[in-house]
Amino acid sequence: MMSKQSTLKIKAFHVEDVTLADTYNYKDKHLSLPINSHLDHDFEKVTISIIQPYEHNLEINTIMDVIPISTKVLGDIGQGITHTLTGVYVLMTGKILNGEQMHEFGSSDGRLSEQMIFGKNGTPEKSDYLIHIDLIAKQGAILERPLCLDMFAYVDQVIQPIRQLLKMVNGRLADEVHDFQNYHSTGKPKVAMVKQVAGQGAMYDNLLFPNEPSGFVGGISIIDINNMPILLSANEYRDGAIRAMV
Repeated sequence: MMSKQSTLKIKAFHVEDVTLADTYNYKDKHLSLPINSHLDHDFEKVTISIIQPYEHNLEINTIMDVIPISTKVLGDIGQGITHTLTGVYVLMTGKILNGEQMHEFGSSDGRLSEQMIFGKNGTPEKSDYLIHIDLIAKQGAILERPLCLDMFAYVDQVIQPIRQLLKMVNGRLADEVHDFQNYHSTGKPKVAMVKQVAGQGAMYDNLLFPNEPSGFVGGISIIDINNMPILLSANEYRDGAIRAMV
């Protein structure tokens, strides 16, 4: 006997153009965002640019993350309704002025076309737009966990206004709709998938259950709970309950 426990509905909205403008806006598959975030920070420099599809022959600092843009419209992570943008991702890169690249065990600075393997799980397609947010820490900064977390928190603030716009989009206009059910089968063997995630510090960290899918705010670091085992449903995992920061 199978009983349905929860339902996750993901509605995808395709982006066909991304530009820099004076304000955040999303309309008719066109996304725009400010060239300057005007957010307070303690970094040496923050640069926001748009990398066009297939134009990856450029030099970048080390890749800190590739972030999908998704938001909860109804319910918590793993259930309810999630809106997500396709055709665009956030590419987060960083370094310390006249110092280290922001990496843990190996830097990916260099030519983007050589450092990114496109079209894999967790990486964008060559045809996707990339919102490139490059952060330069002040000279003499130490590559430690607080600096990394400050950078991730800042980028999350840049992304959040896009999520707020996405919450307001009419779900009937979605280009794709996917329904995912969590079922509980009584009287049958219980099956679990074990995934070991990083939890040591600096750029070797994972957040659990952020407020937004693949977000930062509200997330609990696996380090702060001493790498204890956490039970996730398939839909929580699918909906971005784990934010990898490695």
